[in-house]
Amino acid sequence: MSVENDSSQVQSLASGSGYPSYPVAPGSRLNVRSGPGTNYPVIDVLPYGATVTLRCQCDGTTVSGPYGTTDIWDCIGNGRFVSDAYVKTGSDGYVVTQCG
Repeated sequence: MSVENDSSQVQSLASGSGYPSYPVAPGSRLNVRSGPGTNYPVIDVLPYGATVTLRCQCDGTTVSGPYGTTDIWDCIGNGRFVSDAYVKTGSDGYVVTQCG
């Protein structure tokens, strides 16, 4: 994943939650899984133009996407995970606390 700092990057705190939000890659409908890996079932699909709120991050299955290849998975809710390869955090590493 490349590190980018540009004015088009969206980062905000979800209203009152204290968790940062980041945009999903343009043109991507992102699978939400029940755990941090492609071996977990898809439980939802985020629409084009979605923004996700990151509660924590953890290691999981390695995935390649628009923002590189990574094994970091983002927890966006209780039992809801997306690959960080599809989330524009602007970093190759962790941007929030590790889950657990």
